[in-house]
Amino acid sequence: MSELRLPGVGLHYQVAGSGPALLLIPGGTDDARDFAGLLPHLTARYTVISYDPRGNSRSALDGPPADVTVETHADDALRLLLALTGDGRVRVFGTSAGAQVALALTAAAPDLVDIVVAHEPPALNALPDGDPRRDLAREVGESYRAGGVAAALATYVAGSGLDRMPEGPAAESAEAAADMGAKLGRMQANADFFFARHASATATYLPEVAALRDGAARIVLAAGEQSAGQLAHDAALALAGRLGVRAVTFPGGHAGYVTHPTGFARALREVLDASLPGDVGATA
Repeated sequence: MSELRLPGVGLHYQVAGSGPALLLIPGGTDDARDFAGLLPHLTARYTVISYDPRGNSRSALDGPPADVTVETHADDALRLLLALTGDGRVRVFGTSAGAQVALALTAAAPDLVDIVVAHEPPALNALPDGDPRRDLAREVGESYRAGGVAAALATYVAGSGLDRMPEGPAAESAEAAADMGAKLGRMQANADFFFARHASATATYLPEVAALRDGAARIVLAAGEQSAGQLAHDAALALAGRLGVRAVTFPGGHAGYVTHPTGFARALREVLDASLPGDVGATA
């Protein structure tokens, strides 16, 4: 790992592989290690950049914790890319809260991003009017203030549908299952900062649809084949509709990049190399 000094934080990042630059942005409680299973399948084709977001894991804050917006996370990602790649065009993948950041980055720097793949962004305000899940950020915030991380997590898991996991094997291998266990441990370590400082802002952020539509970047929304009916899956489909593109299906569920890294990386490569959005694995 290397470190980039930014205002208020030392941003820890890693670079591996060769070829066109590909930035991987992890979810709200996650870090670069969550993409370890993808790297062997990506680094022969891309220069893969991954990092621990501000306030998570090894990207410790310089001072007391402060609220963090999606735009701040996107600015961190932009500064990292400019430091490592200059003004060359890049590919971007983000998952969960990281998908929100990836879309914000693309809207802010349309001349930098060639293609962005947003995997299951939990964009509550993209859901249809009247969908009760649009209130989930408020409910999670109330639970956190009343009962801390455990209460907030329980409210989030139930409200987002993550308690309704598909039957059958959760991972493609014992190694992937072990990686998932390690991921859960890191999530717990970062959860307090997430719920206290940026969970609500991330969930209520609605990407700039007009800027994304009018920009030069190719926009791809992705949803897990095992997460149908869950909030982030449905939000990805709804946001794809707003952007006028079709969502593509990726292996696994919300954490398919950990549980199904081989198939997930294959799907990601296909989407990155496709000439048109919706060419590969498209769903209505």
